Amino acid sequence: MPRLHVNIDHVATVRQARHSDTPDPVFAAAICELAGANGITVHLREDRRHIQDRDVRILKETVKTLLNVEVALVDDMLAIALEMRPDQVCIVPERREELTTEGGLDTAPCLDKLHTEVPKLKGAGIEVSLFVDPMPKPIEDAARCGADYVELHTGAYANARGKEREAELKRLQTAATYAHEMGLRVNAGHGLDYENVLPIAQLPYLEELNIGYAIVGRAVYVGLDQAVREMQDRILAAQPD
Repeated sequence: MPRLHVNIDHVATVRQARHSDTPDPVFAAAICELAGANGITVHLREDRRHIQDRDVRILKETVKTLLNVEVALVDDMLAIALEMRPDQVCIVPERREELTTEGGLDTAPCLDKLHTEVPKLKGAGIEVSLFVDPMPKPIEDAARCGADYVELHTGAYANARGKEREAELKRLQTAATYAHEMGLRVNAGHGLDYENVLPIAQLPYLEELNIGYAIVGRAVYVGLDQAVREMQDRILAAQPD
């Protein structure tokens, strides 16, 4: 069964709407872990629109499962990752004007930098993932630069309907298998919710699912503990008897 990593960015989004102390994503992470989450994910963006440096520092000391920090491939963010040393770092694309991450990392123009920076992170004892679209070239680049994982971008699948969604699911299945053949471990995330997660949880070789917005949204109605448990139930339902 793939492990559920809960992305708590949007807890911080609510806090930053008033530049207040609450709701505290650190406290939210503890609730998620007690509810059965297997890991906590945060995206420390360059513009600090939600998660703050303070959050990552405290989470590093308090998360009992596994802490995954998403960062852009820029020097100052990579330096922070090296300083804080979370369990995992996922390198993601980032644009200031986007509402959320819009696609996978374009590895071709930054391959030299990946070959330099990925070994630095791994040398600090950090597992490294690249957030990529389900296509051969970025998967190959991830393997060549020494990444441990790829996280397959599931946004196109989540936004599609009918036969288009079936086609996107097939792309993800093919990509997961290819990544495994290239010696990479496989994660997935983006746009996943209670309705569409089951087929993704059945992808071959999948180890981790990163899900945030749907869980935080559901928590408004039922509470964070229950929202995490319900998502775990959906993932469990994807497993063969």
